[in-house]
Amino acid sequence: MMQKKRVLVIVPFAMSADNLALRQQQLAGLQFGADLQFDYRCVKAGPANYSSHHDFALADISIFEAGCRAQDEGFAAVCVDTMSDSGVAALRSVLDIPVFGPGKVSMLTALMLGDRFSIITMASRWKPLYKKALDELGLHHKCASVRAIEVPPDNQGLLSGKEDAVFPLLEAAARMAIEIDGADVLILGSTTMHQAHGYLQSRLPVPVINPGPLSYKMAEAALALGYPPSRQAYPRPLQPRLDMLEAMQAAAQRSLAGPTP
Repeated sequence: MMQKKRVLVIVPFAMSADNLALRQQQLAGLQFGADLQFDYRCVKAGPANYSSHHDFALADISIFEAGCRAQDEGFAAVCVDTMSDSGVAALRSVLDIPVFGPGKVSMLTALMLGDRFSIITMASRWKPLYKKALDELGLHHKCASVRAIEVPPDNQGLLSGKEDAVFPLLEAAARMAIEIDGADVLILGSTTMHQAHGYLQSRLPVPVINPGPLSYKMAEAALALGYPPSRQAYPRPLQPRLDMLEAMQAAAQRSLAGPTP
């Protein structure tokens, strides 16, 4: 029997099985080899949303903890299900398997498809996430704009039931990015927006990058080519504290659950 290569997808919020299934829908329509399997895992405890630097720090910790033992658990690669790429660098420092987030991957891929890209997003409060990636990549001059429709994001139910209201707003923002800002590639600003991808791509004259699925394909390619993280860029910790990290998250999970009856 063929031994499957398992890819861990870390979802940055605790959620129900039904809401997790909405995240798993990102696999729909994608073709992978028969030897690849994607397993989704929620963090134990984290921020309620990603709207401030307070949230970004908590997200790094929660995602790092969720994947820090992935290699020992038999996973061949890790994907982080958030455009913030939270925890990616920390995971690369303790794992010898490929680790990808969709944020930087989407921006770099956009430059293989066109010359300037715009990010279409739900809310302006997410803009610091994109600024951080653009700062680190030195790509502000390639980002034509970040267009936000200012609709409160839902990290649990995603866009389900909101399609009629949200999809036209996203299309209008995308057209302004193309016609006014000069974008020739568009990037969805969150993996929580993946349900809008087909609608937008069928109506717009430029490529629209769906970040989550792109990160899955990058993991597949890295596994096929045998590319691990660089130890020069991501040195191992001198004194790993993974037990401490896990204890912190377990305590946070108990705290959020409240007192037992």
